[in-house]
Amino acid sequence: MHQLYTTTATATGDGREGTARSADGLLDVKLAAPTGLGGAGGAATNPEQLFAAGYSACFHSALLWIARQRGLRPSGSSVTAEVALLESDTGMRLSVSLTAHLPGVPADVADELVTQAHQVCPYSAATRGDIDVTVARGES
Repeated sequence: MHQLYTTTATATGDGREGTARSADGLLDVKLAAPTGLGGAGGAATNPEQLFAAGYSACFHSALLWIARQRGLRPSGSSVTAEVALLESDTGMRLSVSLTAHLPGVPADVADELVTQAHQVCPYSAATRGDIDVTVARGES
């Protein structure tokens, strides 16, 4: 396998109450547990938001790549990732719901693109078999 890119980020502080920073400094965020987890929330992000942002961007990239392979150039497309933190008997788990919006693309074609993107997206591959992920085409 050929390595295309590597990055590093470091979290410091008290887990969900601290900071996360990428090695190049472009990402430098305060972390706080959301109120739903008993934290103060406020003007800080959390791991689930960061995961949702990363997954939605990666899946959107995969979706557009698949579309281009088929000669399509969707305009105004987007992907929304909803990430849930779940408690199970064995500990904490995540679930993800991805919704893709492809304005101007026929519904049957959009459904195919979403299904294919889920097969090639690196986040989807990394979570397959471990995190429940649903994918769908949203109404455009």
